[in-house]
Amino acid sequence: MKNQEYAIVDIETTGGNASHSRITEIAIIIHDGTKVIDRWETLVNPQKDIPPAIFALTGITNEMVSEAPIFDIISDKVFELLSDRIFVAHNVNFDYSFVRHELERTGLKWTAKKLCTVRAARKIRPGMLSYSLGRLCKSLDIDLENRHRAGGDADATAILFTRLLEWDTEKEMEKMIKKTSQDQRLPPNLAQEDFDKLPEKPGVYYFYDQYKKVVYVGKAVNLKKRVASHFSGHKITPQRQNFLRDIYGISFEICGTELMALLLECTEIKQLWPVHNKALKRFEPKFGFFDYEARNGYRYLAIGKLAKNQLCIETFDTIYSGINLLQGLATQFEIDNRFCKYGSMSDGIFPTQNEIAVLPDLDFHNIQVQSAIDFYLSSRQSFAIIDKGRTVDERSYIWVQNGHFYGMGYIDSDIAMDDLSQIKEHITPYKTNQYIMQLIFSFVEKNPRKVHYQTNNDFIDSNFIE
Repeated sequence: MKNQEYAIVDIETTGGNASHSRITEIAIIIHDGTKVIDRWETLVNPQKDIPPAIFALTGITNEMVSEAPIFDIISDKVFELLSDRIFVAHNVNFDYSFVRHELERTGLKWTAKKLCTVRAARKIRPGMLSYSLGRLCKSLDIDLENRHRAGGDADATAILFTRLLEWDTEKEMEKMIKKTSQDQRLPPNLAQEDFDKLPEKPGVYYFYDQYKKVVYVGKAVNLKKRVASHFSGHKITPQRQNFLRDIYGISFEICGTELMALLLECTEIKQLWPVHNKALKRFEPKFGFFDYEARNGYRYLAIGKLAKNQLCIETFDTIYSGINLLQGLATQFEIDNRFCKYGSMSDGIFPTQNEIAVLPDLDFHNIQVQSAIDFYLSSRQSFAIIDKGRTVDERSYIWVQNGHFYGMGYIDSDIAMDDLSQIKEHITPYKTNQYIMQLIFSFVEKNPRKVHYQTNNDFIDSNFIE
């Protein structure tokens, strides 16, 4: 460590991500492992306006940078100072992403080993109330002048770095700067212990913010490998920067199979609605199959838009799927089309005077409507998917009742199951949705041997069903 030189860097910028923001000030302090041996800093013309919120934080104005050099002019100097040195910063990935991106703009390809003083301080001085630069300096009695200016923050980081080197009796920083060290890729606020606890098994993982609120839920075939993939690479999009900045903790739930992990991920996202989950939030059914009775006593069947938490017989992603179902039932049960509504339940509730004379018999009509509903509900199969559990001593169970996901769980292998009704006593109920059923039916199609259908309350292996 003493023979290696370090470039301690701090920057000020026009925003929080390197792809859309620019550097307004940079300070680089060269440290030989014992003391500071060189120092350089400059304002930088970002070639774009500094937002008022950034001015309020740093005090750097558009006027101050108007005569400053653009980054292209100082790029060679920056490259020279950083070359063959370990890049050190407080929350290193933020500064590193900006500097690397700015150098690439000028055609300079640069990479370096990194050392984060946030992570180093967590290892060497655990138990501090906060590891932000300002509060850490206050706790350790380090002078911090010109806060939120590159020079002031870099000077304070250099002092912090020197002290960490002195306190590092276990050579934690030497371990951290190894190229293979996972620690350098982790978000600055995430404890290494949280990552180390992750198993290499299927399951669901949860990322938490500083307030212990879940901000992301994901599924994995290999939990450790999948979580690590979130922190690899050098993407500089705003979404990724904000995502990594929000991660303060990880927990996980081991699942017996990938399907169990997929279903748990989906249900957890629906329940927790994490801020950084985007994809699965789109899988909300938009249309429903309804029945209702009008003031005239006639029952109607309708396909219409589905409001949130509204009850219905069935849900659909597209209105065409619902229309096809309703038309088929109306034809099969000879239901007058005037009592079938497509797209709106409010239109045509009351028949016109000319129609009243030829209305079907009320009781017969309502019986036919109920028969159509009963037929549809009874046509949906109930079945269980039985697969391996989390250990050799249990099995996983997924129960689908009348064509809808009912719940899932794990049951000890030595528990005898005489009939299907006993499954529901051992599993956790969950809400269903069309995306979940797509996952289940896709699995059923590919793995028929693991599916057991309900017939007279007995398990019937799918291999015997023609």
